[in-house]
Amino acid sequence: MHALIMAGGSGSRLNLGEKPLILIRGKPMISHVIDAFLSAGFEPVVAASPSTPMTTNWCRANNIAVCKADGNGYINDMISAIKIMDEQFPLFISVSDIPCVTSEIIRSIAEAYYSSDKDGCSAWVPVGLVNSFRGSMPYRKKVNGIVACPAGVNILRGDLIDQPQDELQVLVNEPGLALNVNTRADRIRAEDFLKRQALLNPPR
Repeated sequence: MHALIMAGGSGSRLNLGEKPLILIRGKPMISHVIDAFLSAGFEPVVAASPSTPMTTNWCRANNIAVCKADGNGYINDMISAIKIMDEQFPLFISVSDIPCVTSEIIRSIAEAYYSSDKDGCSAWVPVGLVNSFRGSMPYRKKVNGIVACPAGVNILRGDLIDQPQDELQVLVNEPGLALNVNTRADRIRAEDFLKRQALLNPPR
């Protein structure tokens, strides 16, 4: 299965250069996301835009497949990229600003999807986790009886990308998935979270 990593945002709120390339513990934020999908067994493809030319160059230098969207917004760029790929099967779609996502989280979402009979899948995190890590998020709904926010990770069928897709909603109670990096304070939180995780799980 492909994993389409959306990387067209300029990161104007951070004002630290192209958002996907902002360093988190010494490596570009998008690299953390790509590595998680690779470790989970999925093939990453990056959707860049005219706002992220250096991200395109970084992908090419690191042998990561990249397709150029027009920069007309997240949804339009996603649909455009899937059509450029001519993807006819289910694929992951992920934001590039969740550097604390792990291969275990990704595999758990995939397993839930494969066990269902739904066309698509969306991952959600409890609103309490989001509030703890980065303040509130305006969009929320109840998932399995718990108020939750979208995590920015989905699975959709490429052959049905122009149609509404019946989706499985998966509640993921993982703090790392609640950490979208949109501000400098979020970046510090992500750095601290990954540092703590490294101390808890040192390399063997």
